[in-house]
Amino acid sequence: MDLSTTYLGLKLRSPLMPSACPLTRELDEIKRAEDAGAGAIVLPSVFEEQLKREDAELNAMLEQGTESYAESLSYFPQVSEFRLGPDDYLEHIVKAKQATKLPVIASLNGTSVGGWTDYAKKIQQAGADALELNIYYIPTDPDLTGAEVENTYLEILKSVKKAVQIPVSVKLSPFFSNMANMARKLDTAGADGLVLFNRFYQPDIDLENLEVEHSILLSTPQARRLPLRWVAILFGRVQASLAATSGIHTAYDVLKMLMAGADVTMLCSVLLRKGMAHIAVIEQEMKQWMEEHEYESVAQMKGSMSQAKCPDPSAFERAQYMRLISTWKPA
Repeated sequence: MDLSTTYLGLKLRSPLMPSACPLTRELDEIKRAEDAGAGAIVLPSVFEEQLKREDAELNAMLEQGTESYAESLSYFPQVSEFRLGPDDYLEHIVKAKQATKLPVIASLNGTSVGGWTDYAKKIQQAGADALELNIYYIPTDPDLTGAEVENTYLEILKSVKKAVQIPVSVKLSPFFSNMANMARKLDTAGADGLVLFNRFYQPDIDLENLEVEHSILLSTPQARRLPLRWVAILFGRVQASLAATSGIHTAYDVLKMLMAGADVTMLCSVLLRKGMAHIAVIEQEMKQWMEEHEYESVAQMKGSMSQAKCPDPSAFERAQYMRLISTWKPA
């Protein structure tokens, strides 16, 4: 049975791969992923704030005495908050490449166009096979237009594409007025892949201490439905590879994403709960289902239930919503 797929021009043995997460900062975990049958790995992100802080500290040493330095520096997270600094990250890429034969995809997380994108060159020089741009951008300025927000994404992509020759994917949010149009713009601007979608971690309020608090909530299978819809809609409409992420926990989740049109499925929450070895369990269950349903390869099923090929294309649009609402009855 052929589970191979192609993502960002890279030939992978399997569509199962760990996404950028704490596990892939450890070499032992990367080796476990390879042993379990992963097709590739995405390293944790290095953040724009880290790179800006490093530059700020360097400038401070070169320009002693500036009164604004101490205050401006306080806006950046403390170095101790990051497990891998910029130099450590590059070294981690080198070590990861030495530790595994899997394609190693680096992750660069930022929100603006600037000198920090030059770091992409260093990522390439360190040996990364590809680069994922994780654009974690939450616009809060009411005077900022949707077109300006979209342009930020496009300019970041174009800036990085000019700097490197390795494939570049964009991990983006679903919060655009026309997701299909934004995907096409990124495709036209040179994105080699689109990763759908970024999960924004939402704040909460501590009622006792009257503080805003943050915590990480792992995904549930329900979260799969949003990327499933958009992978199915975009399949065949963009040249870029499609990676599905968020809410993928079981072999059935993976199979559905592949049928929708995904080239790969990225796993995070399930691996944090069950460990890298669980990749092998998902693969075995995939094979069993494919054998029972007479599928010989991933390529055979890919996109078979996309909007372009689905017997009822309206199932991915408003018409289905109208049917559900009109036919629902209370228990």
